[in-house]
Parts: sequence; structure tokens; C-alpha cells
Amino acid sequence: MKKIKIGVMVLAVVLLIGWLSFRFYQAYQPQPVRLQGQIQAQQYSISSKVSGRIDQVFVRKGDIVSKSQLIFTLFSPEIAAKLDQAIAGQKAAGAMAKEAEKGSRTQQIQASKDQWLTAKSAAQLMEKTYQRINNLYNDGVVAEQKRDEANTQRQAAKYTENAAFQMYQLMQEGVREETIVAAQQKEIMAAGVVAEVQASVADTKITSWFNGEVSQVLLNSGELAPQGFPVVTIIDTKDAWAVLNVREDLLNNFEKGRRFTAYLPALDKRIIFEVSHVAVMGDFATWRSTDATQGFDLRTFEVEARPVESIDNLRMGMSVMVEL
Repeated sequence: MKKIKIGVMVLAVVLLIGWLSFRFYQAYQPQPVRLQGQIQAQQYSISSKVSGRIDQVFVRKGDIVSKSQLIFTLFSPEIAAKLDQAIAGQKAAGAMAKEAEKGSRTQQIQASKDQWLTAKSAAQLMEKTYQRINNLYNDGVVAEQKRDEANTQRQAAKYTENAAFQMYQLMQEGVREETIVAAQQKEIMAAGVVAEVQASVADTKITSWFNGEVSQVLLNSGELAPQGFPVVTIIDTKDAWAVLNVREDLLNNFEKGRRFTAYLPALDKRIIFEVSHVAVMGDFATWRSTDATQGFDLRTFEVEARPVESIDNLRMGMSVMVEL
């Protein structure tokens, strides 16, 4: 009986020594490095190129939207007024271009001819009047002043006749080619202004350029939306990736194109990722000092990795756990 007790005690001591040896062995084994990151996803901001007051927002947080779906509309009476002005300017430019192409009307030509003939008759009358007064002056009947006045009126009548004749010829020739081209280009320019304003009108109805899920609605009906201000934010859940902050002494485990397995607590599953991008972080607060024997500091790099296969329910902000 005494031998049995001694044997049990020896066995207990052996087991205790074995357990302590195993624990010491475990304590001196290098501990696995655990990294924690998170899931990021592509975000898009839906905004307008023009400013205005929000008329209606047709989506809410969590809604799934598709490309070309109407997201929100703007109310902008200023743009409507500009469109009316642009259309009126285009019509006026078009009318002027047509007038230049057609040239002078028959009635205008006839009226110009009549003015020339009237001026011609007046010039002939003044010529005869001058001749009569000149004869009287030669006979000593009228003073020289009277003859000079008649001569001046005769010269003025000739100039008036010549001007009326030039206007008559101008009407017959019609509009110059340069004037026609200028009028046509003004019409084109006016059409461009209308197209520009119409584009602004179209931009008061904002549609999505992407497929995704609405994550934020920043403005609501009645609020003013500045030009380019994001009104709705959309997340593309199909375009998601993991982001890890890795010290440079561990960076050899995350070479571009290398694959690794990570655990996602939210999905309770392990997913294979492939490193797609590695870049040093700009914040110098991520430096970490080594021990005195090494004598240098370690920087932190941002590693992006995309899942090898499409993962359902992968959402932005989920934790990613990696063990090296």
C-alpha cells in the first residue's frame, strides 16, 4: 500500500513537471501577430452642376438604386428665365440671318429709286436756277452774294443726288457676303447659348451614374443645394476591399498580388483576399521605435486587398482579422 502511494506521488510530480515544462515552452514560443483592419467600399456623391432649391428627393437611406434612376430634382426659376431669354435671342438672330440672306425687298429698292429720282429732279432744278441767276448777275441785275448762294444750293443738290443714287445701287446689289456670314454665325452662337441653358435645365433632374445602396441623404426638400454639393451618397457594395495598417517589418507578408486568409466576425467566416495596393501612410504619428540595439524607427503602410471571390453581405466598416 505504501508503494502505491509513493508511485502515485511520483506520477503526480512527473505530470506537474511535464505541465510546467510545457507551459514554459509555450511562454517562450513566438506569439502570432494579429492585425485588425476593416472593410471599405467605393462611395459616389450625387450632386448637380447647377445650384438651386431641392424640389424632391426620391430615395432614402438603405434604398438600392440603379444607374439612370432619378435621385432628386431642383427648383430653379432663374434657369427657366435664362432659357426664355436664350430662345428669344435665337429667334431674333435667326430672323436677322434670313433677312440678310434674302436681301432688300422690292419695295425698299423702289423707294430708294424714288428718292434718287427726287434728288435728281431737285438737282436739275437747282442747275437751271443757278444759270438764270448767273445770267442776271452778268447783266448786273442781282448781287454777287445772290449768285454764290444759288451756286452753293446747286452743289448741295448734286451731292444729295449722288448720295441717293449710291443708296439705290446698294439696294440693288443686296447685302454683302460678309454680312450674311456674320448673321449666320450669330444665329449659330445663339443656338449654342440655348443648348447650354437647356443642359442646365436637364441638370435639375439628377439621376444616378452608378448602381449601389444609398448611405446618406444630406439635403432634403426645400433646402438650398450649392453647385457641386453632394446631396446623396451611394455605396457600391459590389466594389469592396479590406484595409490593413501594417508595420514595415511585417510588410513582406503582404506583397502585391499575394493572397492571405482573413476572418470576418460579422459574417463568421474566413475569406481569401489578394493584395491590390500598398502605400506608405502619410501621418508620421504612425512611426514606431525599435529597441536600442536596432536603432531605427518603423513606419506603417496601408495595405488594400480585395476578396478573390464575390462575397454576399460584405458591408463597409466590418472588422477584418488577420493572423500571421
